[in-house]
Amino acid sequence: MAEDEELLLAVLNSAPVIDGRPTDTLSAEGATEWIRALGGHGTSEECERLRCVRDALHRLIRRTSSDVGSLAFALDRARLRPGVTPTGVSWQLEAAPDEELAVRVVLAWSRVTTELPQRLRACANEECNLFLIDHSRPGTARWCSMAACGNRMKARTHARKRRSEK
Repeated sequence: MAEDEELLLAVLNSAPVIDGRPTDTLSAEGATEWIRALGGHGTSEECERLRCVRDALHRLIRRTSSDVGSLAFALDRARLRPGVTPTGVSWQLEAAPDEELAVRVVLAWSRVTTELPQRLRACANEECNLFLIDHSRPGTARWCSMAACGNRMKARTHARKRRSEK
C-alpha cells in the first residue's frame, strides 16, 4: 500500500467504534503525538483541519453528502510546484505547516478515487466506522478486517440462516 493510502486510511479510521462506543483519536489525549507520527506538527489548528477533512470525507464516501466545501477550504492556499529532473517531472507541495497534512490527505483521497474507482469504501459492518481500500483483484472486499468485522458478519449471517431453517 502506498504511503499516501496509509495516511488516508489512518485519518479516515481515526474515529473508530470501540466496544460499541464511538471514539475520536483527533479529540483524544495524545492527538498531538498521533498527528506528529503522521508527519504533522500537532497544533490544535492542524488537528481541527484534519477533523474537518476527515468528517467531510466520511460523508462523501458514505454518500450522505456531496458537499466538498471543507475539502476545497483545505486546498485553498496550497499549491503543487513542478520540478524537472533527468527522470521526469516531480511535484512539490507548498502549504502552510498547519495545513500541509490536511492537504496531503485530500490529495491522497483524490488519487485513490481516480486510480482505484469504487475501491475506497466504508466497512460493510454498519456498527463499524472504519474504511478500506480494496486492492483485491475482483474488487469485492467488504470489511475493514476479515479477522474482526468479516468474521463477525459471517457468523451473524450463518446464525440467522440456521434460525430460519428451524
